[in-house]
Amino acid sequence: MKIHFWKMHGAANDFVLVDDRKLQFPSRDRRWIASVSARRTGVGCEGVILIQPSRTANFRMRFFNPDGSEAEMCGNGARCVARLAFEIGAAPRDMTIQTIAGTLSARVLGKDRVELVMTDPSDWRTGCSLNIGRRRLRYDFVNTGVPHAVVVVRDLDAVDVATLGAAIRRHTDFAPRGTNADFISPAGAGSIRIRTYERGVEAETLACGTGIVAGALVAARNGLATPPVRVRAASGDTLTVNFSRSGETFENVTLQGPAVHVFEGDLTYAK
Repeated sequence: MKIHFWKMHGAANDFVLVDDRKLQFPSRDRRWIASVSARRTGVGCEGVILIQPSRTANFRMRFFNPDGSEAEMCGNGARCVARLAFEIGAAPRDMTIQTIAGTLSARVLGKDRVELVMTDPSDWRTGCSLNIGRRRLRYDFVNTGVPHAVVVVRDLDAVDVATLGAAIRRHTDFAPRGTNADFISPAGAGSIRIRTYERGVEAETLACGTGIVAGALVAARNGLATPPVRVRAASGDTLTVNFSRSGETFENVTLQGPAVHVFEGDLTYAK
């Protein structure tokens, strides 16, 4: 079976996208999805995204991590799939997207940029700490579609994201599914920098949309930034997170950033 795909990226967070409105994609074959995602032997990506029919939104977005597991959603991926859905006629410029995390809204702005209206953040845990070896680490936790533990650091470049991020991701405090781990530092008025260890990718990623939102919200909650928050990812791209706040409640959260085409091609699937 031939499967047409598009390769896209959002702030260097790259994806393989498929128009699966006929529901023919082998979504149960997680090993094959992982083989497509593999950098050296497949197309190479940090997620496989399907456009499927929906009864409650313009379309349903399904997101698979590069290890083949399915995740609730992905912020950078949602911007890419929004642009593609508009271009292939699966959705209007202003659209709704069904995800496991809830229904999102998006608007294609043009010039490779998309604004995504996120689900309201939930499961806040602030001022928490955990033991990593002999180190006591302070963090804030929030679910922005997927879970994120956010650590404020002074020197972002000095953080061993691969080691520390992996330890946080698999810590018993976040069992059984684990968490994404984000490290943020102030970068001037209304700006922060961020680095993320992404669950499912199991490595540091150049950008994580839901992590960028989590980082901006935690920065605001800790008095480090006010909206709109400009967030510079490891890729060098700057994304904008906006929101309204009433006390400790954050609403109307939006993420604006790039959604860029790379190339397209065909996959061959054989059972």
